[in-house]
Amino acid sequence: MKTCAYRAVPLLALASCLVAIPAHAEDADSTIIVTAPIAVDAAEERAARTPGGTDVVSYEDYADKSVVSLRDALAFSPGVYLQPRFGQEVRISIRGSGLSRGYHMRGLTLLQDGIPINLADDNGDFQELEPIFFDHLEVYRGANALRFGSGTLGGAINGVTPTGRTAAGIYLRADGGSFDSARGLFAAGVAGEQVDAWGALGADTSDGDRDHAKRRSIRFHGNVGMRFNDIVSTRFYASFNRIDQQLPGALTRFEALTTPRKANAGAVALDQARDIDSLRLQNRTSFDFGAATLDVGAFVNAKSLHHPIYQLIDQKSVDRGAFFRLDYADGPIGATLGGELRVGDVNSRRFLNIAGKRGAKTFDAKQDARTATLYGEVRVKPVDTLTLVAGGIYADAMREQVERFNMGPVNTIGRADFDAFSPKIGVLFEPAPGVQFYGNYSRSVEFPGFIELAQVSAFVPLDAQRAWTAEIGTRGRSGIASWDLSLYRADIKGELLQYTVGADIPASTFNAQRTRHEGVEAALEIAPTDWLRLRQVYTYSNFRFRSDVEFGDNRLPVVPRHVYRAELRIGSDALHIAPNFEWVPDGPFADYRNLVRTPGYALIGITGGARVTEGIDAFVDIRNITGKRAIGDISAAIAVTGTSAIYYPVERRAVSAGLRARF
Repeated sequence: MKTCAYRAVPLLALASCLVAIPAHAEDADSTIIVTAPIAVDAAEERAARTPGGTDVVSYEDYADKSVVSLRDALAFSPGVYLQPRFGQEVRISIRGSGLSRGYHMRGLTLLQDGIPINLADDNGDFQELEPIFFDHLEVYRGANALRFGSGTLGGAINGVTPTGRTAAGIYLRADGGSFDSARGLFAAGVAGEQVDAWGALGADTSDGDRDHAKRRSIRFHGNVGMRFNDIVSTRFYASFNRIDQQLPGALTRFEALTTPRKANAGAVALDQARDIDSLRLQNRTSFDFGAATLDVGAFVNAKSLHHPIYQLIDQKSVDRGAFFRLDYADGPIGATLGGELRVGDVNSRRFLNIAGKRGAKTFDAKQDARTATLYGEVRVKPVDTLTLVAGGIYADAMREQVERFNMGPVNTIGRADFDAFSPKIGVLFEPAPGVQFYGNYSRSVEFPGFIELAQVSAFVPLDAQRAWTAEIGTRGRSGIASWDLSLYRADIKGELLQYTVGADIPASTFNAQRTRHEGVEAALEIAPTDWLRLRQVYTYSNFRFRSDVEFGDNRLPVVPRHVYRAELRIGSDALHIAPNFEWVPDGPFADYRNLVRTPGYALIGITGGARVTEGIDAFVDIRNITGKRAIGDISAAIAVTGTSAIYYPVERRAVSAGLRARF
């Protein structure tokens, strides 16, 4: 089977790939999890119609890696900042979204199969997006994520699982390596004339590259689709996650650079951990009327969180919701209208943490959240080479907490209500086949969630974060080169920022006055032959306060100004190696006062693969070959001293190898 090369911008090379890849699984000899290109092709076509930064990442782009987290899947997606902290914990940010959030996730809409997995208050756990299960991932940066009902600064990431029609047969994958790590996946798909089904079971275990960093997980994802006739079809999805993760905690600067294996003494004494059990059920029913298609559906997500940190947090939540999306396209006119409602309630309790065990109760509250959105977009092509886009999203939200116990009987009610409209305009120009230029101007609004509002107990008065973002860019392919380049500037009012304040209260949140996020998101691939290709991504991030009363024009901490990654793949599917390189020339500031900066670093790794026999491939993944000691991530602070434990070291040297097979 002839395969398409890695592409910085796969969106504009569909025709060459379609003639190279058989449309049916039985015609293909690839051993990746996806055997039919249909779903990826459709995703790339949608992304290519968007006048702004987008990316579609196929499973084959990271099949030769030991897939631990989203970092392994999206390392070469332009503009996505992903920094491992430990295990499956990463910092994830696009355009500075959730910039200072040192845990969980904010400022992004995460979806699986087009249905949000964020909680009703918009907080989320990205660990539930497990790339090893996906057919592909869609990344829509900033306001370009309108089609997902997202109005956040960062945009949306959608993980799409295979179906019985795109991944028929049996797929097996297993790998193991350093730190007693082992991972396995069993997947199977079957398709009939009207019904298809796919399911996958995965397990993961590792002692971690630091002390007190063991993790264990078991996951299931599956779906069943039914086509009733040429108009109506439906698909039911089910996902289960059990994730147990010890937390090694942050270190001082000296410790992170000299003894990176070490765990924070307090994290060990309190046996800090984050254990998640979640069950998600969802349905999408589609109606195809020719020029118009309508999707409607509903979902429910039940989650249990056992989280011993400074206290033992025990939360049980149930989120449910419904959505619709109507797409219309007829000649030069296209339109989208959609809406979504998410409602959730959380039973939130805290206890004294006695070496990881539950002590006396210190807090008990019921938290209720609602987030509703209504969005629309109109697309007009006055000529074949030009598309004009206008749209917007209206969001309404409520957060309410009723304290039932807070070191004594109470009945305190905290409530916050928000609403906002965010417009967007854009233009897409295609002067020649395979070349696009685009621009857009948009507003984004993010409402605070319970982590921000209920920092200790009673609600903290916080405003929504609001931004206006301008973006211009180009993507395309010419000869041996393909490219993706976006330049953006976001002027933000009330940015939600966090800082570490002490052992009893791990972080506080405040609204900054005015900040600016501006940057460059670039990808360039050069493939002179079928056996040689170089892919590169570069991100420039200039995030600052603007005439702040306390911090002036200081740079915002956490994200470095320059990040560069490159990979050179030499060989074919039969045998290849791919050395890779990550370079951060100057580390970011650790504090808002800009007095302490972390050092830069360079990491070298290599992956490789070989065809063992028909249908079976072997792969190897070696990381941080030189054993470089460096600081990878930071928990921002107002002021930093030599004893500030806010640093996380980069991953230590690790070697893993495995097999994947399709029958």
